[in-house]
Amino acid sequence: MKISVEISMYPLQEAYETPILEFIERLRSHPDLVVRTNSMSTQVFGEFDTLTQALTREIKTSFEGGIPSVLVMKWINIDVR
Repeated sequence: MKISVEISMYPLQEAYETPILEFIERLRSHPDLVVRTNSMSTQVFGEFDTLTQALTREIKTSFEGGIPSVLVMKWINIDVR
């Protein structure tokens, strides 16, 4: 099943750009995902299992980085591209 996830990340520090850009680049390293960004959010498209495994891995990596962050996600059970 193909899905879409929209993600907004809010690192709780003044230098907020670097953690966001690193998260996006790690998502882009997964060849089976399509990652699109704009000034408000990042949209990721792919197969359910592939996408959820990638998100779990990359969110955990971000959280382990020690920067408190808020993630807001919308999950859609179709590919909305």
